Amino acid sequence: MAKFSTIRWLALGAALALGAPSIQAQQAPIKLGELNSYARQAAFTVPYRNGWQLALDEINAKGGVLGRKLEIVSREDGATTGDATRVADELVSREGVSLLFGSFLSNVGVAMADFANQKKIVYIAAEPLTDAITMAQGNRYTFRIRPNNTMQVGMLVDQAKASGAKRWAIVAPNYEYGQSAAQAFKRLIQERVPGAEIVVEQYPALGKIEAGATVSALEQAKPEGIFNVLFGPDLTQFVREGNTRGLFEGATVLSLLTGEPEWLLPLKDEVPAGWTVTGYPWDQITEPKHKAFVDAYRAKFNDTPRLGSLLGYMVVYMIRDTLERAGSADTEAVIKALEDAKFDTVIGPVTMRGIDNQSTMGAWVGRLALKGSTGGMTDWTYKDGTSFMPTEAEVKAVRKD
Repeated sequence: MAKFSTIRWLALGAALALGAPSIQAQQAPIKLGELNSYARQAAFTVPYRNGWQLALDEINAKGGVLGRKLEIVSREDGATTGDATRVADELVSREGVSLLFGSFLSNVGVAMADFANQKKIVYIAAEPLTDAITMAQGNRYTFRIRPNNTMQVGMLVDQAKASGAKRWAIVAPNYEYGQSAAQAFKRLIQERVPGAEIVVEQYPALGKIEAGATVSALEQAKPEGIFNVLFGPDLTQFVREGNTRGLFEGATVLSLLTGEPEWLLPLKDEVPAGWTVTGYPWDQITEPKHKAFVDAYRAKFNDTPRLGSLLGYMVVYMIRDTLERAGSADTEAVIKALEDAKFDTVIGPVTMRGIDNQSTMGAWVGRLALKGSTGGMTDWTYKDGTSFMPTEAEVKAVRKD
């Protein structure tokens, strides 16, 4: 009898062993494709990669999603539309990823939205800001996490009316993001500030500003207010030249993104105190979930978080929640799970609005101040994005889907 039982158990074991490959296949990781401008925009994208890596490690340490680990296949997008779409195609056709996320520059984001629509694969824009991604070039496969240009500009323009400034200058990088932000400002300042006019516009090439000539052109127009969209090395040179020549003295300055640590830290003690900015005062946010994120990030990377860090962390957790709701990584199931979905993030509730696939994530708005040898934000408030989103009528007027 014992001999028979032993033989039977051996046979059963052999049968299970033969079936093991199919069992293992069912437990294969869910692959996500990620691409970004790590070489050209490292100040933002490297902290962003740290953020998604932290989220990925935390999720997999707790068992992954739907009983499977998450795997992120990451690629450099070359900061060009051609390289980005080529890499995206490789991620889909060769790596077999279930969805795509990432990208930094707005022109690349627009190209990725078009790619997603053509290839019928979900693309989640973590960082690009141009309205086009969820408006004129929007489609059912493309979703965005950050508040778009219209939303962030709207938060700043709210501060402009009280200043009394009517004569405005615009300085913005000459590519999709800068042009989109400038158009949003022109529209909103004239809607909300009666009598406001744009007296001068400067659009230096991205990464190639001639700060002296730019500041001189603004000075000659004698604006009462300046709307700035520059970031990175362009911003540093502009601020230095503007400070030297007294451009900002007595002027109201509204500035997109300048309060984000990525762009604020390089200014050091040259920070232009008093500017009204959108940013990320990470060290002053007291919500427990956010503090836990900051603590985990600092422990893992021995560095302080940037806004990119927060976005990388948020997007992967939002993908996890979406996959759990969808019950699979099937594209149609993922789209259904994303539309009008509510997420409990480390900065509070965020909804992915179904009519345009734009999230309600907001931004922190405050003033720049010199704190010791570096700059920071003061008198800030978190503006929920819901109140600043394009109306349903505006969305329907421009979207083609």
